[in-house]
Amino acid sequence: MGETSLFNHVQLCHFRLPHFLVIGTQRGGTTSLQKLLEQHPDVYLPSHKEVHYFTLHAEQSVAWYSTHYTSSSWEQQRGDITPYYLFHPEAPRRIFRLLPSAKLIVLLRDPANRALSQFFHARRHGFEKLNIRAALEAEPERLASGSLYSHQKHSYVARSCYLEQMDRYEALFSRHQILVLRSEDLFQNPGEVWSQIQYFLQLRYQPLPIPVIHANAGQGEASVLDPEVRAGLRAKLANTVAGVRARYGFDWDW
Repeated sequence: MGETSLFNHVQLCHFRLPHFLVIGTQRGGTTSLQKLLEQHPDVYLPSHKEVHYFTLHAEQSVAWYSTHYTSSSWEQQRGDITPYYLFHPEAPRRIFRLLPSAKLIVLLRDPANRALSQFFHARRHGFEKLNIRAALEAEPERLASGSLYSHQKHSYVARSCYLEQMDRYEALFSRHQILVLRSEDLFQNPGEVWSQIQYFLQLRYQPLPIPVIHANAGQGEASVLDPEVRAGLRAKLANTVAGVRARYGFDWDW
């Protein structure tokens, strides 16, 4: 993405680039939101969900990024749904440099449940060999190692510390460019959340097109979890919950 500085505004206008990004959080309902947005006639999303242009493919050109949107019409709102953008420390600056007017949508899930969901997802897909206690104990050392793999796959508690991640975006983008939603509301009050999203993106109003289900849902592993593990996670993440309540006006019933 080093060539970006060579493009002036006029040149960038020749590329079809996103108007909005869903930046997170992982295991927070972004796949369910993708399935919803795909139903809106005025929205265009790439054929695969996570483009990772501002994270794993940051060395690629703007032209490469634009190829993901060649089938869109100029009238459609183009989106990029990549939940790693919220957690990656360089993503906010990279996004702002290329797309300073973009709108950002963030889904924040109960942080303890999110961390557990990520762990069980990692176990199911072979990314994690340790048990839950050992994995949580190993997380700080794994992340301190600088391993990109661990940053993606083993960041259970760190990804649930939402405030520092949001700080990086709010330092660059104005608050009216960012819509922060409680993940649970997408499933409990989908019609209301769908209306909020359409208003935020300035889309023509469409009724809720499909039932909103938990895409990529787990298999209930957390229900048999040792209560002490959940209690320990809640203790670590209590400041996050309090901060989200103060900043965004919602929380979780802890």
